[in-house]
Amino acid sequence: MESSTPVIVAIDGPSGTGKSSTSKAVAAQLGLSYLDTGAQYRAITWWMVTNGIDTADPSAIAAAAGKPEIVSGTDPEYPAITVDGFDVAGPIREQDVTSRVSAVSAVPEVRARITELQRTIAASAVTGIVVEGRDIGTTVLPDADLKIFLTASPEARAARRSGELKGTDLHATREALVKRDAADSSRKTSPLAKADDAVEVDTTDLSLHQVIECVVTLVEEKRAGR
Repeated sequence: MESSTPVIVAIDGPSGTGKSSTSKAVAAQLGLSYLDTGAQYRAITWWMVTNGIDTADPSAIAAAAGKPEIVSGTDPEYPAITVDGFDVAGPIREQDVTSRVSAVSAVPEVRARITELQRTIAASAVTGIVVEGRDIGTTVLPDADLKIFLTASPEARAARRSGELKGTDLHATREALVKRDAADSSRKTSPLAKADDAVEVDTTDLSLHQVIECVVTLVEEKRAGR
């Protein structure tokens, strides 16, 4: 595959494995577009919270799933995201959204809406795209050119997440990650899972630079082999 030929890369895995940092860096290094699918689920969750939708009521969530207009930027250097024209890149990372996103994401109508949006964005990426999430290789883009599943020990993931969120308790962070893993892995619609043909990369003992280099190499090998 020539470097100018589009390549679709799916990167899945739980929180704290380095998905976002790795995906953005790989996309920037290889001149690819980038899509943070988790941000889209956070964005629709933010809309639900802001508009008073009961996030403990799946039927209420389902009824409102088609209302917000979500626009995702695909520049790895500045991955913008707006809801109804409002920049939500900051608000979607706040705790009130983080604590509710798994419940909202589990609703089939929400997943159908966001999955359709993700597929449209991936199909329109002229240079190719790195798409990161939890069900990209299994559900959203099952025909992706390359699928990668990042893993790491709960302890390593909690340490990284605590480093990102200054002042958070390490034990509480680990418990929250484990709880979210259980919720995301057990949901009926598009659970967090490794695709059968995905390459697993354990990032526990790797630096971010090493993970990025590993993934870049995998992409370049895929390009060269096509």
